Amino acid sequence: MIVLETSARHVHVSRKDLDILFGEGYKLTKRNDLSQPGQYACEEKVEVIGERSSAKLSILGPERKETQVEISLTDARALGLKAPVRESGVLDDAGPCTIKGPKGEIKCDHAVICAKRHIHMTEADAKEYNVKNGQIVKVEVNSPDRKLIFDDVVIRVRDDYALAMHIDTDESNACVGAKEAKIV
Repeated sequence: MIVLETSARHVHVSRKDLDILFGEGYKLTKRNDLSQPGQYACEEKVEVIGERSSAKLSILGPERKETQVEISLTDARALGLKAPVRESGVLDDAGPCTIKGPKGEIKCDHAVICAKRHIHMTEADAKEYNVKNGQIVKVEVNSPDRKLIFDDVVIRVRDDYALAMHIDTDESNACVGAKEAKIV
């Protein structure tokens, strides 16, 4: 079985944008580690501003090459933001937004996505599950109240990953708190 985790809405920031939002040379403050090695939730939050409203979102560290906002489709509608479903890091046609921090704000032309559901795994895990990086699979999720099958799940293979499937809050609500998944 594969651990099933809900990836709540969050922001990844670039060094350049962190300097604008929080001040030159600012260092993120780790709140707690996440399941993926080297990834962590930060104490810092920013305001993501859409056409209808805004929301305070946590920053996840470490810094990234590009600033990226990951929200659910429900969040996108509520905030008035375009959020195409994309793999994390694929920002070519990502939606625009404004991000405000305590020291400044940035206008992002291509930052907002709804992250495509995916499974992180190592090369050894991929071999065990007989899958490869980029492959699309179906995954069965069991919960006491709602059993379902997710299609279009991307396999992401890298040796610094820990085995886990990530879904957004809309998908998590659909399967009523299920904790495990299996590739079918």
